[in-house]
Amino acid sequence: MRTVEHYFEVPLDHSGGLGPGSGETITVFAREYVSADHSEEAAAELPWLLYLQGGPGGRGNRLPALGGWSKAAARDFRILMLDQRGTGLSSPIDRNTLPLRGNEADQAGYLSHFRADSIVADAEAIRHALGSAPWTVYGQSYGGFCALSYLSFAPEGLREVFITGGLAPLSGPADRVYRSTFRRVAARNAEYFGWYPEDRQAVTRIAQHLRESEEILPDGSPLTVERFQMVGSFLGGNTRVDALHHLLEDAFVSTPDGERLSDAFLEQVRGIVSRSANPLYALMHESIYAQGEGTDWAAWRVLQDFPEFQPDAPEPLLTGEMVYPWYFEQDPALRPLRNVANLLAEKADWPPLYDPDRLARNNVPVAAAVYTDDIYVDRDLSLETAAAVRGLQVWESADFHHDGIADDGEEIFGRLLGMTRSVRV
Repeated sequence: MRTVEHYFEVPLDHSGGLGPGSGETITVFAREYVSADHSEEAAAELPWLLYLQGGPGGRGNRLPALGGWSKAAARDFRILMLDQRGTGLSSPIDRNTLPLRGNEADQAGYLSHFRADSIVADAEAIRHALGSAPWTVYGQSYGGFCALSYLSFAPEGLREVFITGGLAPLSGPADRVYRSTFRRVAARNAEYFGWYPEDRQAVTRIAQHLRESEEILPDGSPLTVERFQMVGSFLGGNTRVDALHHLLEDAFVSTPDGERLSDAFLEQVRGIVSRSANPLYALMHESIYAQGEGTDWAAWRVLQDFPEFQPDAPEPLLTGEMVYPWYFEQDPALRPLRNVANLLAEKADWPPLYDPDRLARNNVPVAAAVYTDDIYVDRDLSLETAAAVRGLQVWESADFHHDGIADDGEEIFGRLLGMTRSVRV
């Protein structure tokens, strides 16, 4: 493959208002990937495909080689891998950079410009800068949420849209999202422990050990029961779920002071529970559901109705992608951002992320993969959204979980491409 690095200057605030930050610009980075099967001349004539990754708060994928969906896409497209604003090389945000914005209220105000509506406006500015005709957009997970915002606010920039595991609810409080996903995660726990009954005992044993003994992660922060429960992120994968068993099978070692958690286990868990690489995920996660109202730590409130997930439960279940206020107490990368996170949770004047009327009149070909047992993006809420977008075609599959494109991305991409192109015939 060949790659080209692109840097773009875009407005911080695309609304053109007169408030703080008006006229300010930020840098947005994207990397272009082209198959070496195309000559440079032929590649220059290929249409663009913009890939919007999951998150929020994750940088664009760094591809060591074309494979899976990207290999399939590179046959017909130039791929543009975007570092969404605030991530990667796009004016990155973390505990070190955010204080440059001023006090905590200023920092929260700055972050209000880092949602899907701004990402879409960045994408349109980039499309014009590249001189591209309406392009193809592929959104995975949160990238699909962004694609729905794109269809709402700038459909003229779109040739076709593919979405995998990313049909967001168009309305309603964040609470209903978590009520649905807590149930999905509980069912996935039951399925997993049915495969590995010994791991039910292992999880209970580790939780009990953490209640009685202090264990410190390599970054110097404590491993608590609630942080350990975050290893449930493995449950969102097809083949990745088996890696959870491999993590748990050698958790303990014998020491002169009795049984302790092994260094190898603690290092692996640190990589799962730390948000040092993507602090925006924790800061902005609940805001991706907020329109005209605050979230007020929705997942934390809804959790109270699911005692089986409480860290003091006799046999606590493993959790999913939910974000809780204690993240900002226990994670060193997030502690300095605690008050900012609270301000974002309290913010009640979030603007709309979608235009239901425009989506109901949509004429852009859209194909979406919905995974029946997805623990991150609920199947029923996804189908509700699909029915509200004119012409959106759904391929539902129980063969994949949320990260389906990591297992068979080439087949999934080809199927969605065929669905949208069939509309044009």
